[in-house]
Amino acid sequence: MAVAVAVAVAVAVAVAVVPSADGHRHARRRRHPAGLSHTTLIKMQCARRTVAATVVVGGFFGDEGKGKIISYLATKDSPEIVVRGGAGPNAGHTIRDGERTYKVRMLPSGFLNRNARVMIGPGVVVDPDVLLREVEDFGAQKQAYLDANCGIIDPAHRERDSGGRLKDTIGSTGSGTGPANSDRALRTLRLARDVESLSGMIADVPHEVNSALAAGRDVLVEGTQGTFLSLWHGTYPYVTSKDVTAAGICADVGLGPTKVDEVMVVFKSYVTRVGTGPLENALSDEEASKRGWSEFGTVTGRPRRAADFDMSLAARAAMLNGATQFALTKLDVLHPECAGSRSFGDLPAEAKKFVSSIEDALGIPAAVIGTGPNVKDVIDRRAA
Repeated sequence: MAVAVAVAVAVAVAVAVVPSADGHRHARRRRHPAGLSHTTLIKMQCARRTVAATVVVGGFFGDEGKGKIISYLATKDSPEIVVRGGAGPNAGHTIRDGERTYKVRMLPSGFLNRNARVMIGPGVVVDPDVLLREVEDFGAQKQAYLDANCGIIDPAHRERDSGGRLKDTIGSTGSGTGPANSDRALRTLRLARDVESLSGMIADVPHEVNSALAAGRDVLVEGTQGTFLSLWHGTYPYVTSKDVTAAGICADVGLGPTKVDEVMVVFKSYVTRVGTGPLENALSDEEASKRGWSEFGTVTGRPRRAADFDMSLAARAAMLNGATQFALTKLDVLHPECAGSRSFGDLPAEAKKFVSSIEDALGIPAAVIGTGPNVKDVIDRRAA
C-alpha cells in the first residue's frame, strides 16, 4: 500500500482536492507547520514510516456499507491485521462474496482474507455466544482473536436492553451492548479474561497492532455504527453507548493518533437510519420504495428510513473524523447504469458529477466507490 502523510494531532493542515493527469483526484496540503515545505514534510513522514494504518468509519447513522468496503480493502491490500473497535454486537455488517451473504455482528469484516488476523480491541463489549457462533459459521477459527480486556455481555444485559426506556424510547437493538457499557463505566463488568470459552482466542490486541506496524505490516482498523450515532457527537439521546468516531475507534484498539496514516469515512449515496431519532428530510415509505431505497437493519430487521444525500452532514462527519478520503457506496442504486462498473471513466456524467460534488464540498478525494452488492463491485481510485 502506498504510504500517505500521517494524521498527526499536533498538525492542523487544510486539504484541497486537485485532479491529476490520470483523472484521479488527490489530496494536497495547503499549508505546513513551522514553515516546512510540502516536499520536506513528505520526506519526513516517509522516513519515519514505511507502512500504513487505515481507519474506516461510518459517516452517517450506520448502514453505509462499511462491511463491504472493509472486506474489499482487506482482500485488496492484504493487511497483516484487521482490528475492530466500536460498541458491540448492536452493529451489523452485511458482506456479499460471490453467491454467499454474511451477516456479521462481532467478527471483524476482514475475515474473507484468510491470511489476515482479525481482532477485537479492548474497547469493545462482546457477546461470547454471538462471537463463537460467527467464528464457527464463517470458518475463522485460525484467525480470530480478542483482547483480554474486552467487556462481556451477559444474559442480564440483554434483558435490560430489551424493554423499558432503552427499547421503547431510544430504540435499542436489545443486544445488551448499552447496559454492558454502563456496567463497565461502573467497574462491575466481567471481562473476556474471565470467560473460559474465550481463553483460546485471547491476545494483547494493542501490542499486536503496534508490533505489526513496527515490523512494517499494514493494519486496517474497522469502525462500527456511524458518526452521528456517537455518544459525544451524535443526535443524543438517540445514539449508541460510546464514541464511534475515528478517535474513539483508535482508542478502542490501542492505536495512538500519530500512527494513523489514512482515515476513510464511508458514505452511502443516500442517507438511511434505522429506529428512532431525527432524520432531516426523510422520505415517505412510498417514495423510498419507489426509488429502490427500502432497506432493513442487519441486526434488528427493522425498516430503515431514507433521505437524499446530506452534504452538510457529510462535511461535519469529515471534520469530526479528520477524514483524509472517503468511500461512497450504492452508487448503482442512485444511478442504476453504474452497476458493476470498475472504472470511473465508464460512469455516466451525472454519476461523475455527484461524486465530484462531494469531493468539492468535503475537500477530500473519493478513494473507493461501490457499484454493486458484491465485495468486488468497486471502483478503486487510490494511487497505486
